[in-house]
Amino acid sequence: MAFRELADFVDLLDREGELIRVNEKVSPDMEITEIVDRFSKSDRGGKALLFENNGTEFPVLINAMGSTKRMSMALGCYTLDQVGERIEKVFSELTSPKLSWFDKFKMIPTLKGIASWMPKRSKGRGRCQEVILKEDQVDLSKLPVLRCWPADGGPFITLPCVVTEDPDTKVRNVGMYRMQVLDKNTTGMHWHKHKTGARHYNRHKELGTRMPVSVVLGGDPSLIFSATAPLPDNIDEYLLAGFLRDESVELVKCITNDLYVPAHADIVIEGYVDPQEELVWEGPFGDHTGFYSLADWYPKFHVTCITYKKKAIYPATIVGIPPMEDAYIQRASERIFLSPMKLLMVPEIVDMDLPPAGVAHNITLAEIEKTFAGQAHKVAYSMWGAGQMMFNKILVVASGRKTNVHSYRRLAKLISRNVEVSRDVFFSKGPMDVLDHSSDAFAYGSKMGIDATEKLTEEKGEIETNVVGAKPISFVAPSSYPSFISSVNGDLWDEEISVLIIAVDKGNDFDIKNVNKYIIEEKAFAAAKFIIVVDAGVDITDYDFVSWYCSGNIDPIRDCKIFDALYPNGPSRMILDGTRKTQQHDAFKRLWPNPVLSDEEMIMQVDTRWEHLGLGEFISSPSKKYKELQRGNGAVADDLD
Repeated sequence: MAFRELADFVDLLDREGELIRVNEKVSPDMEITEIVDRFSKSDRGGKALLFENNGTEFPVLINAMGSTKRMSMALGCYTLDQVGERIEKVFSELTSPKLSWFDKFKMIPTLKGIASWMPKRSKGRGRCQEVILKEDQVDLSKLPVLRCWPADGGPFITLPCVVTEDPDTKVRNVGMYRMQVLDKNTTGMHWHKHKTGARHYNRHKELGTRMPVSVVLGGDPSLIFSATAPLPDNIDEYLLAGFLRDESVELVKCITNDLYVPAHADIVIEGYVDPQEELVWEGPFGDHTGFYSLADWYPKFHVTCITYKKKAIYPATIVGIPPMEDAYIQRASERIFLSPMKLLMVPEIVDMDLPPAGVAHNITLAEIEKTFAGQAHKVAYSMWGAGQMMFNKILVVASGRKTNVHSYRRLAKLISRNVEVSRDVFFSKGPMDVLDHSSDAFAYGSKMGIDATEKLTEEKGEIETNVVGAKPISFVAPSSYPSFISSVNGDLWDEEISVLIIAVDKGNDFDIKNVNKYIIEEKAFAAAKFIIVVDAGVDITDYDFVSWYCSGNIDPIRDCKIFDALYPNGPSRMILDGTRKTQQHDAFKRLWPNPVLSDEEMIMQVDTRWEHLGLGEFISSPSKKYKELQRGNGAVADDLD
């Protein structure tokens, strides 16, 4: 099902009971964020919200794709797996041997379908150009741009589809890069060094030419998804959108540059980036990692024109501690691109899961059909070498009849049975996401693979262990703990999951070496293969939060230490130091960001207004639970100043 424009999708959400319209005035300055954060972290993603009164003429649509149901609705399918199956069918038809004229004749419908997905240029103006604000009329404050979190550097456009072209080949790219509004006609352009937009920018810089850029807001939600999709370089995002819609994307030429944009978009911001111009200080920003990404130098985008359709809708999203709307967008990419990954890169892969706690890059779970020794290593290195998977930090590869990578408890049991830490955990180094704060070097760090496959004879070697998880066991806590330990959770042992979680207080006399020494010598902990250490203030009974916090805070080679068994035939063990790192305790020299949380004043304001706003049953602020983790009031910890 193709939506002609975003308003059609809003109408469907309304009919399906998936939308709350908020008529009372709500401010884009953090108030919308605090409301939406409560819905995003609700069961199954809560509801989409349309803030119709925000001080501008444009209603704000947010959390529109923030559930499995709404994400499927956005792409016009019943389940996200259907899209992957369509891709697999097309690949199969294109690559299968054609032994007769009849076989070739059967290809005609597929070829016609591909032709129908190609974007098409139209003459004249599109719906997105019903209203035109020329350069002397441009004022970005007329848009309801959100300031999301207390330490953000300013208001940010959070759901922009940024259109650029390779200056040599003229191949288009549509990427999603946050944009901090600096004044009425300029923004920052957050192009990471690994992104296609940055490559286009660098080439323009080499040529000494001004770079045309147009920013698309709204339109068919398939356009928004396609801008986030992990497509190979030089594959047009509007072709993917045409495939998802099963109908071509109609494009029109911009008013002040030669780029083409979707005719039925809601808002288009046209302009340019001058590569010869000095960079601007952009950020901080409460990011999808759940932590603030730190301020840095980025290109400046100059606005030359804003066009929009009458009754346009401003689409937005917020990101932060998972789960949030981006988790469901990420899930769509996972399901849609599983088939291409299997067909083109990792033929043995059966299934894959990117847990919301892993914020896209930190954790990947893969199931394979295993046929030879060392296959988990082969799969891991193949995946680490592919596109955005190069940013992955922790990769678990599993196999066997009982594998289900979407059932985290079941997979944890499988890991507990199949993994001998000293044999089955391996490390590598490579590029990291620019937003990763835990590595010692910017955008470069380490990765950890966990081979949870059923072992073949060649892989077992001489290792024989009493495998934790072979039978139910109970954790018996020691009678007392050292002062640096705040709490211990061994409840997962009762579920045959060999994981122990320990919260520690990193006071002035804290030393992680003493923590490790105590843990490996304490007999009560001897059967735990994985011991996760986090900061005091973390709820160690909230396993999703612990997974997010630990995976975000480790550089695997530096922070994951393997120790021998404490007793004969016992398991080797790993301690994962998931605490925040400091100069004082860890000799960590980079700035360490705070988690993304609302401030007390805004929480109280929304609490007070909730019933009056007509938001339904009261939802408490998620930020209340983790206030102890906030160090200082800025984007970085005050103990590093």
